[in-house]
Amino acid sequence: MTQPLGPVMLDLEGPSLKRAERELLQHPEVGGVILFARNIESAAQVQALCASLRRLRPDLLLAIDQEGGRVQRLREGVTRLPAMRRLAQGYDDDPHAAVQRCQDAGWLLGMEMAACGLDLTFAPVLDVDGGASTVIGDRSFSADPRAVAVLGGAFIAGLHEAGMVAVGKHFPGHGGVAADSHLELPVDPRPLDDLRHHDLVPFTELASRLDGVMPAHVVYSAFDDRPAGFSPSWLGFLREDLGFKGAIFSDDLSMAGAALAGDPASRALAALNAGCDMVLVCNDRDAALAAVIACQGRASKRHAKLRYGRARPQLDALAALSRWRRVHAHMEALAGHPSST
Repeated sequence: MTQPLGPVMLDLEGPSLKRAERELLQHPEVGGVILFARNIESAAQVQALCASLRRLRPDLLLAIDQEGGRVQRLREGVTRLPAMRRLAQGYDDDPHAAVQRCQDAGWLLGMEMAACGLDLTFAPVLDVDGGASTVIGDRSFSADPRAVAVLGGAFIAGLHEAGMVAVGKHFPGHGGVAADSHLELPVDPRPLDDLRHHDLVPFTELASRLDGVMPAHVVYSAFDDRPAGFSPSWLGFLREDLGFKGAIFSDDLSMAGAALAGDPASRALAALNAGCDMVLVCNDRDAALAAVIACQGRASKRHAKLRYGRARPQLDALAALSRWRRVHAHMEALAGHPSST
């Protein structure tokens, strides 16, 4: 039986655990750890770090932002993946090939992250590229909502083939605003009907297949004056109208787009009260500590179900798989890093 898991996911200072971090991770309110580039030297080192985390807390959910393109924290010892837009190239002329390419990329990513000891990567990006957002840009599969739904669905299928969960982001869509929510709070004034027929299409089509969703730190002012991740209306829409049954992860509460909700403790509670199951508090240890204290007694089973549930592939055995060799070579070539493997 799945046991409830604490609602705070936080980060680490470096590539190995420090004594203070060991003590912090013992708090039951801490349910997960996310790795950033500063925590990473190689795939083998990440595997060792994950093993040390599991010895300390076997129940922790271990995550990474590993999409491909410019968002790839782990680069040494794994495949260099192209951006989602590169995977989607040629979709209009040969949709079958593009769909297979996206499914292969999801499978490869899932296999490699599982072999490194991770439970999930925050992917795929399901934002529809509206042309204004540089923070999204080529992280999006396409400017066509239907293409994003089809190709995002193929990527999800590949992750699931590998036994890895899929976390779609950034609900209900970050591609229509120019502002970067890392630096400020974007406002999207479009009415709900416009969003339904554009940005929401991938989430609507894929809600039943996603294991997790990450809402955007964006205000959609025609629907609610709160950012989506702090909005009971938006998260209720996700669950009730779209029928989403999985876990909802806040985007990083240390981002400027989350400041509207107040201090770190207030942000964590506001996100949980709105309907998030797990809150991310990164790059600010004091904020993470405040969130842990504020969330005492909180727990959920939804995100606890996302731990990798299969026998993990062995990192040094992946090259023995013919599919891995084929897809690895193809992805590295698309990413501009041709491999000799």
